[in-house]
Amino acid sequence: MGNIGPVMLDIESTQLQSEDLELIANEKVGGLIIFSRNFKSAEQIFDLTKSIRQINGSIIIAVDQEGGRVQRLTDGFSVLPSLNRLGELYRKKPDIALEFASKVGELMALEVQSVGCDISFAPVLDLGFETSKVIGKRAFSTEVKAIVELGENYIQGMKNGGMLATGKHFPGHGSVEADSHFEIPVDKRSFDEISKLDLVPFAKLAEKLGGIMPAHIIFEAVDENPAGFSELWLKDVLRKQLQYDGVIFSDDLSMKGAEAAGDYNQRAKAALQAGCDMVLVCNDRPAAKQVVEGIQSLPNSPESSGRLARLKMRQNPMGLDNLKQTERWQELKDVLAAFDKETA
Repeated sequence: MGNIGPVMLDIESTQLQSEDLELIANEKVGGLIIFSRNFKSAEQIFDLTKSIRQINGSIIIAVDQEGGRVQRLTDGFSVLPSLNRLGELYRKKPDIALEFASKVGELMALEVQSVGCDISFAPVLDLGFETSKVIGKRAFSTEVKAIVELGENYIQGMKNGGMLATGKHFPGHGSVEADSHFEIPVDKRSFDEISKLDLVPFAKLAEKLGGIMPAHIIFEAVDENPAGFSELWLKDVLRKQLQYDGVIFSDDLSMKGAEAAGDYNQRAKAALQAGCDMVLVCNDRPAAKQVVEGIQSLPNSPESSGRLARLKMRQNPMGLDNLKQTERWQELKDVLAAFDKETA
């Protein structure tokens, strides 16, 4: 396996187009993210991931399969609960909720990998305040202890299924109202306040995560740059203080919250220089091409490439239909049904 390039992009359709082929083959492209528009069926998405790998054998294929309202792979796949439902059960029956969290994480990982995806960008480790326009029920809880314990079990479940977890959105997106997809959120709290609340799940779980995705939020009392473009947050806090040695993914550079870093080339370079190993440029093909061309002069970091390589699947995908014939999938499906009954 060669170096893994620092750009993750997307495609428009359920099949590769001629322009996709050229881009995916570029040495600077090391990742591709699957969206709902790319999905028609489990068999089709399996064929798509195979065709992507024929062009770029070292590419990392990702998807957002959190559960609840963020689940890109649907028909044929298990209907995964929102993380908030696990949190609600935790308040009443913590031991049972922790067991369910592990099993749901494993089921998700097995299904996603069965069709050729390496990772799901999960779990959300933010605080789940309803005032947040973008997080809310995507998070386990508003209580730090619950997030840490449920998160640890969910992450272990994913690992049991062969997948390393990616926690998001460092150092925490749940305490601001603004949605960074459409606004540039500003959090006015001090570092001390953040470190005692939002940052705790990331601090406690950093060593267990294969990836972390920072938030496009300006914590103005800490640094003038959004966290994903901040050497202070990524190098000083995440790498040095928290001793994190996994992959740092930028959040999507086409989001409104990323505009504070400049045009697309400036955003990509700022994110990589701040400490990101891979930048995401989604839902804007001209921007993706601009970034790929604009960073041709930047060398692929061997350290980043090595970290990214650890996220690759350890086994050959079997397809969703074959997975469903396994005893383990049947067991986990029964567990999910029991969870749905418990929380009905």
